[in-house]
Amino acid sequence: MLARPQVPRCTLRDLLAAQPLHGNGAKAERREAHSLDMPPRPLTRLRKMCLALPEAHEVEAWGEPTFRVRNKIFAMYASGSNHHGGGRHSAWCKSVHVNQELLIRSARDRFFSPPYVGPSGWIGVYLDEVCDWEELNDILREAYRLAAPKKLARALGPD
Repeated sequence: MLARPQVPRCTLRDLLAAQPLHGNGAKAERREAHSLDMPPRPLTRLRKMCLALPEAHEVEAWGEPTFRVRNKIFAMYASGSNHHGGGRHSAWCKSVHVNQELLIRSARDRFFSPPYVGPSGWIGVYLDEVCDWEELNDILREAYRLAAPKKLARALGPD
């Protein structure tokens, strides 16, 4: 009869204490690297731009974030996952008919007339890879000027 080699008995607790779980460390490293590679979410970027404006605040309405100045809406977020977004994340910004028409004619792949508020001149801006974030910031500043009291609008400085 052959003798079995003696293998030290260890419990799962002993194994876990001896070496860290590879999965947790790898997940944390992947998450950290991923956050460095990925651009911020569209809503995060939109929120940052809107709330940087004087006295701007966010209010949830109709299940989506709206951005207001003294409770007057100047921009809204439309998620691509509901009927407002139509499959693409977008921002709806207060505008005038002339600007709405010019922007839509110039780039139908980037701008659209949003439902409900489009007939009032609002402009829809898609927030995906075609979005020019600097241009969106200019559009948001103009939307803010249209909704804000004159004193606050002047605080932004010249156009």
